Amino acid sequence: MKDNRFKIAHKEAKIGIILVLINFIWWFSFAYGFGSGDPLEYRYILGFPEWFFYSCVIGFLLMVLLVYIVVTFLFKEVPFEQDEDGRENS
Repeated sequence: MKDNRFKIAHKEAKIGIILVLINFIWWFSFAYGFGSGDPLEYRYILGFPEWFFYSCVIGFLLMVLLVYIVVTFLFKEVPFEQDEDGRENS
């Protein structure tokens, strides 16, 4: 009989990988999308180049929000301890 905690852990690991991919795609798209032009033509937001502001500042805030939502609504608390019979403590 497979321990249900492994099923939960695998699901949460897949969610974590999806979050990493979202972060990378967001960062890469803005950093190389806006940042690939001539530096003399960059636009600035709050003193940062536009590519940096969107990829690093907004991207960071977006990921903090996404991680908060995922941890709050999708992740489950899982007991680490087992009984002597190998069952979970409740």
